[in-house]
Amino acid sequence: MVRQNDLGPAFGARHKPKRLGRGYGSGHGATSGKGHKGQKARSGGKIPPYFEGGQLPLVQRLPEKRGFTNAFRREYVIVNLGQLALWEQDRPVTPEGLVTAGLVKSPRQPIKILGDGNVSKPLVVIAHKFSASARKKIEAAGGRVELIDSTSANN
Repeated sequence: MVRQNDLGPAFGARHKPKRLGRGYGSGHGATSGKGHKGQKARSGGKIPPYFEGGQLPLVQRLPEKRGFTNAFRREYVIVNLGQLALWEQDRPVTPEGLVTAGLVKSPRQPIKILGDGNVSKPLVVIAHKFSASARKKIEAAGGRVELIDSTSANN
């Protein structure tokens, strides 16, 4: 049984395209199917999807809403190895020690040791994070690196 949804045009059949602006006899004369006047009737009269009718667009009204802020970002206080050059060899480098030395403001902030500078004596450095170069320089000088559990730091 042949159903209506099975029907289709004969093989090779093709619908003729609209020939706009070819006179009234074409059925698409005068305004060429664009209605009367207005921006959409003009050449190049396309309106971008963000256009709000001349009102200042939302993207421009709310500049602080652009971009993305990671709510789980952890900011580390950075201490370079060069700052530890005057550290006493027998005393371990701890967050509390860095506070008393004036290198860090609060012992509750997570600390990251970076490899800028050199270490000449073996130091025991205790911090939340280390760069690869800092770890390598501390161990090359005969020192030791100890990581603090990151969940114990408040931030």
